[in-house]
Amino acid sequence: MAPMSGMKSSKMHSKVVIIGSGPAGHTAAIYLARANLSPVMFEGFMANGFAAGGQLTTTTDVENFPGFPDGVRGPEMMDKFRAQSIRFGTKIITETISKIDLSQRPFRYWREGQEDGEPETTDTLIIATGASAKRLGLKGEETYWQSGISACAVCDGAVPIFRNKPLAVIGGGDSAAEEATYLTKYGSHIYVLVRRDELRASVIMAKRLKSNPKVTILWNTVATECLGDGDLLNGLRIKDVKTGDEKVLPISGLFYAIGHQPATALVRNQIATDPDGYIITVPGTTETNVKGVFAAGDVQDKRYRQAITSAGSGCMAALEAERLLAEEEELKEHSGA
Repeated sequence: MAPMSGMKSSKMHSKVVIIGSGPAGHTAAIYLARANLSPVMFEGFMANGFAAGGQLTTTTDVENFPGFPDGVRGPEMMDKFRAQSIRFGTKIITETISKIDLSQRPFRYWREGQEDGEPETTDTLIIATGASAKRLGLKGEETYWQSGISACAVCDGAVPIFRNKPLAVIGGGDSAAEEATYLTKYGSHIYVLVRRDELRASVIMAKRLKSNPKVTILWNTVATECLGDGDLLNGLRIKDVKTGDEKVLPISGLFYAIGHQPATALVRNQIATDPDGYIITVPGTTETNVKGVFAAGDVQDKRYRQAITSAGSGCMAALEAERLLAEEEELKEHSGA
């Protein structure tokens, strides 16, 4: 537990700082601003490889977020989140936090390029830095990312360019089996590329995948190049790792199911994380093992990773931070501090 023995910064001290500007961060900001806690959000400058707004800024159409019956483009939705945060008084800073000290409260942090200067401080901290899909770096990958290539079947599987078309999934674990099975609802046929000659998926997931007539598993197979017409993906060059044979697989969609990388380097070794680097929270809350630090969104959610669940956890983090600050203020008054 971080002791309350630190000094407030003469540079800038806040009651609550939010790091991250996706649905989790902005939902937390909206709740905290409406509670008159004057939240400060560091939305980052290409932090974790994303523009301010997080992963949704790289998404085309979002069709599963309530309130948008005709769907909404990811960047447009994040612009609306940002405008709402500002409307209620959130101070948004387009800089990246590069260093943080959680050993005592108030917590100390430094902006990128100012690591040797005086730190700024905050009584509470909400970490909403997100996670990014692991990529393979294939030739053509950048060209067709979100134009046929996705890392989320639940998010994108139902969009028109994938309906009744042949699709491919790369991966051999439970996530790959789950994504491929989900995609059978929309695609005409699903190819699963597995580098080895067996699946890493659990027995039940593997059995379900193998028995699905709309699924073909390509064993000992890797992708080498993403092909298309310059606008949309229409094929994948694949290679048999045992024979070296290559061929082109005609597909309209490629889904990566090789894991995600949570953006937790900033707090590594200062806060409890699981073996994959995701922040561990007290079940049913966004509380971490450091009092006053809360984690919301994909940085602590390796299961759902949806905009709506991120927003929900952002709300939880805000309410929990507000409650803690109120309790501590009450204790101060009673103790005469």
